[in-house]
Amino acid sequence: MTKPVLRVGLIGSGFMGKAHAFGYGAAEKVFDLPFRVELRTLADANMGLAQSAADALGFATATDDWQAMVADPEIDVVNITAPNALHKEMALAAIAAGKHVYCEKPLAPLAQDAREMAEAAEAAGRKTQVGFNYLCNPMLILARDMIAAGELGEIRSYRGVHAEDYMADANGAWGFRHDPAGGGAFADIGSHALATAEFLLGPITRLMGDTVTVIGERPDGKGGRRAVEVDDVGRTFVRFANGASGSIEASWIAMGRKMQHDFEVYGTKGALLFTQERFNELHFYSAEDAPGRRGFRRIEAAPDHAPYGRFCVAPGHQIGFNDLKAIEVAGYLDALAGKAPEPFNFRKGLRIQSLVEAVHASSRAQAWVDVA
Repeated sequence: MTKPVLRVGLIGSGFMGKAHAFGYGAAEKVFDLPFRVELRTLADANMGLAQSAADALGFATATDDWQAMVADPEIDVVNITAPNALHKEMALAAIAAGKHVYCEKPLAPLAQDAREMAEAAEAAGRKTQVGFNYLCNPMLILARDMIAAGELGEIRSYRGVHAEDYMADANGAWGFRHDPAGGGAFADIGSHALATAEFLLGPITRLMGDTVTVIGERPDGKGGRRAVEVDDVGRTFVRFANGASGSIEASWIAMGRKMQHDFEVYGTKGALLFTQERFNELHFYSAEDAPGRRGFRRIEAAPDHAPYGRFCVAPGHQIGFNDLKAIEVAGYLDALAGKAPEPFNFRKGLRIQSLVEAVHASSRAQAWVDVA
């Protein structure tokens, strides 16, 4: 039977735009998708950028008018990878035009904006997705399953960190990530650490945050300097609804770190360690091993850990970042077809943005904050 066609419009052709385009292409090849995907239109800031990216990424047409693309009745899904401050306007326009929306994280610079987006999508009956593709890693799914099955016993504590060094150079230019509305390390990458913590252990109920601006000004690109008001490093102590406590850190000035998205989970019967820099591995310690035989053992990603086997038939050969995006795309398309719930919709994106703002509010007040 011929599959229905799903026509995609993509806004933005930078790193994440390419990742989304690759995700659609790979997902069609490795999953039995409910749709045949057509990369219809790519929109960017000018026609030169848009046409070049459309040609390279396989889109049928290009435009420098994202509003026209959103209004196009031939488009079914609007995919947003534009700068964060533009997400709200684009998403609301797409929802008003009857489109489903797939938006990169953070969903919006402010929680109040994210709430408006989530409520608009729900009122219109549109299905949404926020790009937290690290949660699609089979090793994270395995960790969550092991925790839920009680293999670690009662969870006592958690440590999470997302550290990179892409802002470590004090002479790096001021950019949209430094915008006081929604910018900073905790919003940009700490959001991933928060999402992972709740994915594994459930809701955070209380937190105590501390955020620090280390580099106080940066070149403005016009020969001058511009003040930086957002955090370069952020940390928070957290309490979970399940009784566990822990800490989460975000830093974009961690020299030498390219992708340290790590967690440690400690229970009464065992522990788990994970690092995104070796994300095809999960390390497990069991207190039930015999004395003299205890220690962390490596679990390698393999076809036993779905959907790894869709990409490779042998263990230890590893999947990559764009493969996680393909898994994310496949999950979203299943939701669009009514085969599964939305994996990480706008309402969940709002939750993460609310946690980020709670960390900042706690830091300003220097006090614990309850999280609804």
